[in-house]
Amino acid sequence: MNKSWKSLAVDVLGGKEISDGEALSILQSPDEELLELLNGAYHIRKHYYGNKVKLNMIINTKSGLCPENCGYCSQSIVSKAPIEKYAMVDKDTILRGAEKAHHLNVGTYCIVASGRGPSNRDVDKVVSAVKEIKENYNMKVCACLGLLKEDQAQKLKEAGVDRYNHNINTSENHHEQITTSHTYDDRVNTVEIAKKQGISPCSGIIVGMKESYQDVVDMAKSLKVLDADSIPVNFLHAIDGTPLEGTNELDPRYCLKVLCLMRFINPTKEIRISGGREVNLRSLQPLGLYAANSIFVGDYLTTAGQQENADHQMLKDLGFEIDYTNEITAEDLVNQ
Repeated sequence: MNKSWKSLAVDVLGGKEISDGEALSILQSPDEELLELLNGAYHIRKHYYGNKVKLNMIINTKSGLCPENCGYCSQSIVSKAPIEKYAMVDKDTILRGAEKAHHLNVGTYCIVASGRGPSNRDVDKVVSAVKEIKENYNMKVCACLGLLKEDQAQKLKEAGVDRYNHNINTSENHHEQITTSHTYDDRVNTVEIAKKQGISPCSGIIVGMKESYQDVVDMAKSLKVLDADSIPVNFLHAIDGTPLEGTNELDPRYCLKVLCLMRFINPTKEIRISGGREVNLRSLQPLGLYAANSIFVGDYLTTAGQQENADHQMLKDLGFEIDYTNEITAEDLVNQ
């Protein structure tokens, strides 16, 4: 591309939607342009979010026991990965997780459960916990419970759930290479159901599942059409025992280019560096926050994350601020 990345960023801030050709050029850009590309992405990110970083934390309330055949997932019915399996945890466990999130200065607490979709009993348990969380803590609550029904979404909204996550994961074109037990439209429909009830939509992707550059561009543009407020960008952490075992397509520089792409296409949105960042971005993790403005702290679903104090130290070293109403600073958290 002849035009500089900074000037393309200026155009995006002026309302331009980048073309497929420009999007592909981001993913295919030479490594020697990476710092210039990051500077362009940062120009957009800083305009909307300054140097603030949103913190999120997951609690896995139901593990394994899932009838879906998603090729990346250690919890699926086709996985042979030796993970812990358990039914929906009790309310007190969810509340203890919220207390931990509060102490870590987390802005969004994510209640996640495996499975195709929640039973009404599971929804009622989440609803009960969310009501108490909202009474005690000034934090957002995100639910991620699978395919959702209209009445279930309404219950979650009334309880105080702020956000619902259901990732598209990959492009519509590549979807059947990853799972056949539900459709791409099933996923989109769940996000639309949450939106209809006034719940903020969260939907993201997994990169590194043998998709093409065009698939990645299509994912980013699909999320723009879906108008997802929050976009988790996961980088495949191939788990032994899953169909994608041994897949290793990513390097840290390409992961950074993907984050830049997401910022150029979805300039106003919360872009979150999510699962697999530690094993794929490795020593380049801090650079990701020049494009993204959000991270998970703590562990993921069945894989370990970076130590929380290491994340807080990273933010301190970058000179970034935690985007949360508490007065606790990154320096305070590092020194706890």
